[in-house]
Amino acid sequence: AEYGKQWYQRRVRGKKWLADLQTIKTTFVKEYISEAPAIILVFKVPYHDDEKGVRHNHWYYEASVSIAVGILLCALNNVGLVTVTSTPMNCGPALRRLLNRPDHEKLAYLLPIGYPSDKATVPDFARKPLDEICTFIE
Repeated sequence: AEYGKQWYQRRVRGKKWLADLQTIKTTFVKEYISEAPAIILVFKVPYHDDEKGVRHNHWYYEASVSIAVGILLCALNNVGLVTVTSTPMNCGPALRRLLNRPDHEKLAYLLPIGYPSDKATVPDFARKPLDEICTFIE
């Protein structure tokens, strides 16, 4: 996972993006992944083939996966666990092969799960004012 993210950040995003990341002190080493006691991999499945070989599309799989992960995040938080949603970059195919998943399944989220570390830090991002992100119609 770390190699895939490193490749993606260097080759696809470029120098400007890497420079912007310096302000939040992120690196290619993701201790939140390597130190996590558990990792949940969430695959999105656009279709399945039944026992007769007939393909059945899952029309809203992107939205369904995202909603399900949102509910999972709330449940984890409710029991005192933490995670960081990570969109795996370029590690999906390798993990899919490692887990013997079919080619049509795509890795959507990689969720390291555990209790918060005493050393954990979170960037201090200011939230945008509500009127910058919403339009209210009366």
